[in-house]
Amino acid sequence: MKNLLLASTSTLHGTEYLEYLLPELKIHFKNCKNLLFIPYARPSGISHEEYTQKTAQAFAKIDINIKGIHEFEDPAFAIKQAEGIFTGGGNTFLLVSQLYQHKIMTVLKETLENGTPYLGTSAGSNIGGLSMQTTNDMPIIYPPSFQTLGLIPFNLNVHYLDKDTQSTHMGESRETRINEFHQFNNFPVLGLKEGSWLEIKNNTIILKGGLTAKLFRKNREVIEIEPNSNLDFIQ
Repeated sequence: MKNLLLASTSTLHGTEYLEYLLPELKIHFKNCKNLLFIPYARPSGISHEEYTQKTAQAFAKIDINIKGIHEFEDPAFAIKQAEGIFTGGGNTFLLVSQLYQHKIMTVLKETLENGTPYLGTSAGSNIGGLSMQTTNDMPIIYPPSFQTLGLIPFNLNVHYLDKDTQSTHMGESRETRINEFHQFNNFPVLGLKEGSWLEIKNNTIILKGGLTAKLFRKNREVIEIEPNSNLDFIQ
């Protein structure tokens, strides 16, 4: 029953917020006049109200209305009644902390598994995986658990960048950090590049966008996955 889009980013260089995804979103949310927006990740520390207004302006271009979950007295009820749901990017630690604080991690998972159409970007996509442990974000707040929605059988590393062999930067690459993760965890990690997203229909997962993705599995060779590939083999 799942009907999800998990995108690496909301905004490509030189474009406006969500602009590159709008044609897909018009199809994905074709039966929705209203969306519930979860602004808890608060990129750059903006308020829930500012973030919701920004999102409303983008979705107005495809004639969809936006209401923030913070506007409801009962966030669990808002999730259950939503025609569609969008969780925006920002800080994954903050997002996960808020989902647990409001006691809606489980109800969000159940609602999405029952078919409510969902969009996640960045942090909102991170929570689709088994845990948030492969986020790139700073731990600005400590959530009660790293466990997330488990809507896909692996983790994501969004905004994934291949190592630049010409760079003099001596810091860790994304691949290095994922290898560190696999010293203590067994489940796969998909490096999802800017402009790429996963389309999940029921239990079928397709890599969309024009770029490859990187699949990391513990003690196994890294795989480069081509666009439009079926990812159902990842376990």
